[in-house]
Amino acid sequence: MAATISAALAGASSSVVAASSVGRATDVLQRSEVKGAAFASSSRSFGAVRSVVLGEQSSASASAGLKTFNGLRAGSVFKKEYDSLTEAVHAEAAVEEEFTLTIYAGRSSKVLEGRKLRVAVVGGGPAGGCAAETLAQGGIETFMFERKLDNAKPCGGAIPLCMIGEFNLPLDIIDRKVTKMKMISPSNVAVDVGKTLNENEYIGMVRREVLDSYLRDRAQSYGANVINGLFLKMDIPKDDNSPYVLHYNDYSDGSKVGVAKTLEVDAVIGADGANSRVAKDIDAGEYDYAIAFQERIKIPADKMEYYENLAEMYVGDDVSPDFYGWVFPKCDHVAVGTGTVVNKPAIKKYQTATRNRAKDKIAGGEIIRIEAHPIPEHPRPRRVAARVALVGDAAGYVTKCSGEGIYFAAKSGRMCAEAIVQGSGNGTRMVNEADLRVYLEKWDKTYWPTYKVLDILQKVFYRSNPAREAFVEMCADDYVQKMTFDSYLYKTVVPDAEREDNECIPTEEQIQYTIMTNVNLPNSLKRCHSVDKCSQKRSWSGIPCGPLLRNKKFMA
Repeated sequence: MAATISAALAGASSSVVAASSVGRATDVLQRSEVKGAAFASSSRSFGAVRSVVLGEQSSASASAGLKTFNGLRAGSVFKKEYDSLTEAVHAEAAVEEEFTLTIYAGRSSKVLEGRKLRVAVVGGGPAGGCAAETLAQGGIETFMFERKLDNAKPCGGAIPLCMIGEFNLPLDIIDRKVTKMKMISPSNVAVDVGKTLNENEYIGMVRREVLDSYLRDRAQSYGANVINGLFLKMDIPKDDNSPYVLHYNDYSDGSKVGVAKTLEVDAVIGADGANSRVAKDIDAGEYDYAIAFQERIKIPADKMEYYENLAEMYVGDDVSPDFYGWVFPKCDHVAVGTGTVVNKPAIKKYQTATRNRAKDKIAGGEIIRIEAHPIPEHPRPRRVAARVALVGDAAGYVTKCSGEGIYFAAKSGRMCAEAIVQGSGNGTRMVNEADLRVYLEKWDKTYWPTYKVLDILQKVFYRSNPAREAFVEMCADDYVQKMTFDSYLYKTVVPDAEREDNECIPTEEQIQYTIMTNVNLPNSLKRCHSVDKCSQKRSWSGIPCGPLLRNKKFMA
């Protein structure tokens, strides 16, 4: 259900349209083509040039709906570049109804003589592995740090079908192909989910130690240098062209203590998880985080047969006050886990309750591994600083309500690396913050609506046990199931053709009302009191929130 509404809204993000005039540039010229309405003065024209060059938005030319997650975007640090740009670019006024012009913007980044750009990727999970692979393929001298090469993160391990094709993953790393799910309510009412899947559709279940190792090995095959080392800290350069100095302990020789070493690089991608040391070094700010706790349980063969292609999700304040418990099948065992933000000290109590809810189906099982790990609840206030960028859990890219993180980690790592490859001309030039912010703006534009809506949905459905009962009952609806699986498996969106901006992100009341009017479950929803406040309300003074479930419109 969470993915249903988020998918419908994610397509609402708008493209930034800017207008400007031709200017003269010093140093190397960077070209961009933009379309937009004409501006009547040189000052307004130059403002649009600044928007394009520095990755900022003009209120006259960009959607007000395009924002960084939760309004936490850090302020620009481009004053120095902007001052030099003022001297380099002479903006001419242009008055036309519509036009296409070419911008020549000055760049101060230098050509690298006799070497390629050097980039360090700190962390060897899905985000780091995909970033390192993309960098190495793009001609960048790449160094990837990972301390635990056999690391098994406590993660459900579910990946969408589209990820297998998009990231060219081999099928032999998929342990199970889940085609059925059971959503189990606080009163143990179970709803079967998966009726709308065709025979070729499934959710892939992987072990993180297998997936992560494969992605690292593939990055290495393209030329990335994989270092079995623990990143400690980095020295921040004082100018635009000096190197970052990374301090780390090298464990490549099998030493338990490690050998202290340093490495100089031009840019850094922090993919080192929720407790990111890279994030601390750039003062990226803190965030709320959940604790995920998981036990891997070896169960008898007859019990394992039950979970062959089935996953279970339990909701209720006994298993978590703000999340869910799960039983996910692996190759020869099941993963049983839960998570919470609001009551971390009680995580073991919630884990025991999750195990008890599933006790008949995992009876006779033996716990073979126990895992715990922090999971971010929202993106960090600062994700790019100078020539350093955060991706994956280090940036805070885990969705609320569903807790999905693997796909978004891999996607953010690749997108960040692509921005560096493009900005550096395949490693021939130094990069700057403007180059890295290309990744950030693209990411926010594409995925901000998804994160925003899932945040609202968590508040709607995880607020009480009656609300959770309604949530499970609603999952029986065929339309909800189809939309949920389509949005999760393919990361598809349903754009609102009547709107060209991103201002259709709904309020909590609007989502509640949409559920009431689109799903055949009004009685259960009224019982949970989640929508009583708006069940009689059919209009808002705000902006219509576009197609939610069945593309019905709110009346303004």
